[in-house]
Amino acid sequence: MLPFRPPAILRRSAALLLALAAVGLARAADPGLTAQQILIGQNITLQGGKNAHGVATQQGAKLYLDEANAAGGVHGRKLVLRTLDDNNQGAVAESNARQLVKEGAFLLFGSIEGGPSTAVLKVAQEANVPFIGPMAGSPGLRRPHQPMVFPVRAEHRDEFRSLMTWAKSIGLRSVGFLHTDSTTGREHLENVKPMAQELGLDLVLALPFKGDANAAQIDALVQQVATAKPDMMFNHGSPDFYVKLITKARDAGLKTQFMAVNSGSSQIAKDLGPLAKGMFFTQVVPSPWERKHEIAREYQDAMRRKLPNVEASYGGLEGYATAKLLVAALRSTGPDLSRAALLRTLEHSSINLGGLKARYAPGDHAGSRYVDLSMVGRNGRFVH
Repeated sequence: MLPFRPPAILRRSAALLLALAAVGLARAADPGLTAQQILIGQNITLQGGKNAHGVATQQGAKLYLDEANAAGGVHGRKLVLRTLDDNNQGAVAESNARQLVKEGAFLLFGSIEGGPSTAVLKVAQEANVPFIGPMAGSPGLRRPHQPMVFPVRAEHRDEFRSLMTWAKSIGLRSVGFLHTDSTTGREHLENVKPMAQELGLDLVLALPFKGDANAAQIDALVQQVATAKPDMMFNHGSPDFYVKLITKARDAGLKTQFMAVNSGSSQIAKDLGPLAKGMFFTQVVPSPWERKHEIAREYQDAMRRKLPNVEASYGGLEGYATAKLLVAALRSTGPDLSRAALLRTLEHSSINLGGLKARYAPGDHAGSRYVDLSMVGRNGRFVH
């Protein structure tokens, strides 16, 4: 008995229905997602290669993504990173993010600096595009709750508390806080005030500044420090400006103990040279030179394989760890990937990156709370 064979017209109709179904599925897929690749849109502050922290962070992120691709990608899809430089300008960051979404980025990823990161957040919320791994400590990335945003690193508020707790433990009693004269800077100040009070420290100086301050204006700020005489002073970023302020303060003979958050810590220590000796910094990742944590060992080994002539750095490790979380979340979501599915995965995730843990829950996208203290030693190296 011969097998049944449908008439030619029925065979053609079935083939047409299958083709239309395939087209429908393709149209239903989220932008930036094909069977072969996932397009990741990254806006980051590189400033044409002049921002050392941004360059190191982007290198670290790309290092992990390249290794993931070499191992087969994510469920057979290659990770394609499209990077734009915001030149540390919020308006440019917003424009870049809009361009990346328009060009079909499946998600937004890996900015640095508070202003640019907040600008990318705005676009992510408006476009309903996941924004994973903003590497900035701004309060607005977490409060009020931002359902599309998943930071990895700890926020500056955790760093401020760590610095002031340490200051109290070594007998310092009065505090000065350097912050940008901006909405974000004032939000940071409002976090510092109650923390200082809780710790029994006296906040004697809140020092706002404009990013374009000239030498005379910096001299005036140094005079305010000299008048208030805080035992310790710390910042919320702006490493270039902070270096100028510290240099002038030391030239004026001020004895204030200057401390700093992680942002640009390597740059600050390098630019200050011997003046950085004994300075305390918070760090939101483990030491990239020690091998105490699995994530640091992975990063060091990858650097030796792929970038043997590039020095390890905090920024590089942060970028590497942030990319690792992104890939872990994509893999956990499974081959049936979509933006909605990725958000569901992240919303109920606790991800161990190898000694650095990030946790997300409905209404709470804090990510990691890891903060460590480091000190600049005699040779300019960081000691934890």
